[in-house]
Amino acid sequence: MKKSNGFQVNNKVLLFLNGEVPEIIPNTKDYEMIFCTDGALNYLEKLNIKPNIISGDFDSVNANKISDDIEIIATPNQEDTDFAKALDIIIDKGFKNVDVFGASGKQQDHFLGNLNAAYRFKEKLEIVFYDNYSTYFFAKNNTLLEGYFGRTISLLPFPDCKKITTIGLEFALNEEDLNLLSRIGTRNRAIDDKIEIKFKEGNLIIFIMNQEYPILLA
Repeated sequence: MKKSNGFQVNNKVLLFLNGEVPEIIPNTKDYEMIFCTDGALNYLEKLNIKPNIISGDFDSVNANKISDDIEIIATPNQEDTDFAKALDIIIDKGFKNVDVFGASGKQQDHFLGNLNAAYRFKEKLEIVFYDNYSTYFFAKNNTLLEGYFGRTISLLPFPDCKKITTIGLEFALNEEDLNLLSRIGTRNRAIDDKIEIKFKEGNLIIFIMNQEYPILLA
């Protein structure tokens, strides 16, 4: 993942969830469409951001008060999360890449549920999360990071990841395994501007901490 002014915006959509309100957001004009779940509309209005599509069960906002030029997609099914249902809509609209804000903070069970949804959709969508403290995403088997020298980088197996090799991190791994119940790779540090992370099997979430907490993507 190459960094371009902090955000990745090529042919991507922007999705806002009803978590912690983002302190800084990218230029919304750089995205093809803006999606949000119904609860996120409350803070988007205060930020003067108008979404193209709103989805959800509308238990947080009154759908009748939403502007007519915003597409409303009701997803009353309670068998899945609002995030997962929004990802289904994004796929149906033909998009492959999505930047997500508001996925963490407030209720941590929602955060874990959002990670679970991202895992289920990771073969269909490239999903990158941003919050007020870090950027995180499910890694590909060979992931290249550029522009993060000096940042704290954590490797979290989900739930395990095998034969991991890293180049450019202070505490290097050489075909080593990580497991959520026994050994995880938190609080490492980038000692090069280019970081390479490879693994053979399993799933790995990469967390990149903001350069100067709590400033977002400085």
